[in-house]
Amino acid sequence: MAEPEDNGALFPIFILTIIAIPLVPYTFLKLSRVFSKKQRSIHCQCLECERSGKYKRTISQRISSFTSCSNLTVVLLWFVMIFLIDYTQNISRESQLFEPFGILGLEPSASDSQIKKAYRKLSMQYHPDKNPDPEAHKYFVESIAKAYQALTDPLSRENFEKYGHPDGRQGYKLGIALPQFILDMNGDSGGVLLMCTVCLCILLPLVIASIYLWRSSKYTGNHVKLQTRQAYFELMQPSLTTSKVMEVFVKAAEYVEIPVRKSDDESLKNLFTSVKSELNLDPKKMKQDEAKFWKQDPAIVKTVLLIQKQLTRESAALSQTLQRDFMRVLEFAPRLLEDLMKMAIIPRNEQGRGWLSPALGVMEISQCIVQAVPLSTRKSSSEGIAPFLQLPHVNDAIAKNLALQAKSFREFQELSSEERSKLLREAAGLSETDVVDIEKVLEMIPSLKIDVTCKTEGEEGIQEGDVTTVEAWITLKRPNGLIGAVPHSPHFTFHKEESFWVLLADSNNVWLFQKVSFMDEAGAIAAASNAISETMESLGASVEDKNNAVREAVEKVKSGSRLVMGKLLAPEEGTYNLTCFCLSDSWIGCDQKTSLKVEILKRTRDVEGENAEEGMEEEDEDEIEEEDYESEYSEDEEDKKRGSKKKVNKKGSSSEESESDEE
Repeated sequence: MAEPEDNGALFPIFILTIIAIPLVPYTFLKLSRVFSKKQRSIHCQCLECERSGKYKRTISQRISSFTSCSNLTVVLLWFVMIFLIDYTQNISRESQLFEPFGILGLEPSASDSQIKKAYRKLSMQYHPDKNPDPEAHKYFVESIAKAYQALTDPLSRENFEKYGHPDGRQGYKLGIALPQFILDMNGDSGGVLLMCTVCLCILLPLVIASIYLWRSSKYTGNHVKLQTRQAYFELMQPSLTTSKVMEVFVKAAEYVEIPVRKSDDESLKNLFTSVKSELNLDPKKMKQDEAKFWKQDPAIVKTVLLIQKQLTRESAALSQTLQRDFMRVLEFAPRLLEDLMKMAIIPRNEQGRGWLSPALGVMEISQCIVQAVPLSTRKSSSEGIAPFLQLPHVNDAIAKNLALQAKSFREFQELSSEERSKLLREAAGLSETDVVDIEKVLEMIPSLKIDVTCKTEGEEGIQEGDVTTVEAWITLKRPNGLIGAVPHSPHFTFHKEESFWVLLADSNNVWLFQKVSFMDEAGAIAAASNAISETMESLGASVEDKNNAVREAVEKVKSGSRLVMGKLLAPEEGTYNLTCFCLSDSWIGCDQKTSLKVEILKRTRDVEGENAEEGMEEEDEDEIEEEDYESEYSEDEEDKKRGSKKKVNKKGSSSEESESDEE
């Protein structure tokens, strides 16, 4: 066992190891996230986005982001690690191998006279008779005298040359990595060790587990409160319109907890007056609807008014306190809308299908909040002037004029740059700089293409009860050639990456859904490769065919496509007219849909299989009967043979008896 001093020297190494194991990978993870954010910062370059300051951080903002609690903790732990590394290096220098020439200050080629001379010189300095210091006495006995003995005594020198120590072979030392003050205790060290063991092995894991369980009991994986998800699930209905979906959206627990102050009453009344036309109040029952609106929870009233301020782009007029509440509402909006979308399309009926109408409403609200466009600008039959309002320098009057000239936003996009520039300058009265900004935004807006198939793997046609595979390739193209990009959203303060929802639905039932992102190419390649590999293996394809299919899928992903694959149980016999939607949560006017006609045939495979099995059973029975007949026949022949043998034997025996009688 090692000495107490050696045990105390092991404690810093133990602490260094405990800190380094989580700190080093966590630091690399944070650095990779920082660099990935820099690589993914592909945002709009228009003047409105630059003026918003959304993508340009001031020095104070950079300092505040750097001085977060997690970053300061990481930096502090790295300083502790550097100190411990330096400390352990000093300890290693003190506990280095025994070097007698170095102790006496001599070269390895020194003669015996030089060794004696150096020993006398050090003895005059460190001998106990000359120097009463205890440290000098210790150094003389353990180092100087031992070094002199190793170089002058033949046996000691042989041991030093052979084993590196004058006393011969040295055994391994085992130590306990504990602080020195615990090792210095005489009788109380056991209690301290027990207390440390209980704290590190029992209390610390319990605290971490309690924090995790407390957090998981209140929040979902998307950092949405479980209370909010429950409210969304209960309030969701199959035929909700966009305005009704908005009423469900604002009842999140995160919004109910927004502080309500008496000082905000006057400001909220002014807000109500400015956004009154967007609240869908009945003009014939205006007073009753107003009274009903103000009877709601004050936090919900505030949330509704602040969201309408975002949609009408009038948030700059808010007071400082309302501005903080406004930022909180916008910060929670993307994750709450995503959770609301899941509650709309989650399987509800016996066939495991969700609801299409509220899902479309959620996407409309998400697009309008990100682009700061009023819901009233969207018509039920088409997008109205809403897509034009997401362009920079375009107001209501210009949007209406453009809508009259171009008829639809898609036709406006399909115009050549010269025709579009002429239309913007002459019909809308925009300057050349404004036209350049609009062109930059139009280059960012994606165009989508959907290629969807529905089939039963390894079979011709789809029959009732078949496990059907739905495979959809979503291809995204932009005029500027980018695949993943941050949408143009100068009026939405927070960072928002575009996402797309793929829905396969009939009139109002969602059969299949999946969220798609074009930002994570590596994840998309891995998902597509695994899906294609599993499908090819289930079909019994060869390794070469599987590798070719995977290689083709990877090339598609790299070129801007994403694979959506799912399994469905085929319904009853009939013809089903389905629609595959690809909905954006950030852009207005780029949603795409395509029709899919699915023929479900009557179930015949199991019947054919049963008939085949019955035929096989009948053949087996016939074979068994033939075998029985043959065995019976063979037994009869054997019996006849045995009978004839018996008769012969009887005749023989009778003749023998007669002969014996004659004798």
